[in-house]
Amino acid sequence: MTALDTPPATAAAVDTPAPGGARNAAAWARRAPLMPALIFMFIITQLPFVATLVISFIQWNALRPDLGKSFTGFSNYATVLSDPDFRTSILFTVILTVTVVLVSLFLGLLLALLLDRPFRGRGAVRTMLIAPFLVVPIAAALLWKHALLNPVYGIFNGMLTVIWKIFGSDNPPQPDWVTEHPRLSVEMSLIWQWTPFMMLILLAGLQSRPADAIEAANMDGATSWQQFKYLTLPHLRQYLELGGLLGSIYVVQNFDAVFTITSGGQGTANLPYSIYNIFFTAHDYGQASAAGVLVVIGSIIIATFALRVVSSLFQEEAR
Repeated sequence: MTALDTPPATAAAVDTPAPGGARNAAAWARRAPLMPALIFMFIITQLPFVATLVISFIQWNALRPDLGKSFTGFSNYATVLSDPDFRTSILFTVILTVTVVLVSLFLGLLLALLLDRPFRGRGAVRTMLIAPFLVVPIAAALLWKHALLNPVYGIFNGMLTVIWKIFGSDNPPQPDWVTEHPRLSVEMSLIWQWTPFMMLILLAGLQSRPADAIEAANMDGATSWQQFKYLTLPHLRQYLELGGLLGSIYVVQNFDAVFTITSGGQGTANLPYSIYNIFFTAHDYGQASAAGVLVVIGSIIIATFALRVVSSLFQEEAR
């Protein structure tokens, strides 16, 4: 055998797989920095949920200590689902979520189309439009309740007074928005806060459009409406789905606007407020836990669709 026929030692060394212990050690070395964060997240999220799940099967009412604590199976779930007030809160939660998400998507699309065009001061306008989303939710609800919707000194009634005086009326209407239009008051507050979120997602989608397709459409003489209908809107489909699903997850869990503006009165109690009411007013910890588990299950279903949309969006971008 000649020297040329002899396989080099380096090639054999490269082809030899690393021992299993070395691979495991390298894998743990990469994962070790993440372990404290994972343990912390498990403690503050999963352990409370497990405790809530256990309590949901227990009869536990702090106002009825004579009943004691006993395992009741799915009776708490049956009681919650058969409660007409809880079913009303489910219906209002669905209506609130659909209204806020659809209107926010529509307004966010209009604002995104505006910001996609170059004009002087676009950066300042974009910053001001994003500002409502950066406001703390409880502060935003207080702002709408007192600064905008107050029947005595609110901005809305002040604007109505000015408009009616322009048209020569000395007796302008001064509606009590929260009392007369409670659902609209909550919806306007959430739409104002979530429109910037939708705008940012759709603006990112607009800025990722293929420039060659837009240039080809311009050369072919396509109008602005035709470009929007056949190029922009199909491209934004996944971004619209993503914004709608993420917005639905957060709006379903909203508590601040309902609690601050209407305190759940006049048919504005959504699911989080109903759970709060069962827990802190009725002090029925078993039923409150059962209602919370039902809300978590619904949120997980929505989140599953959201993750599928996100993954499909990333796959589309990678092509």
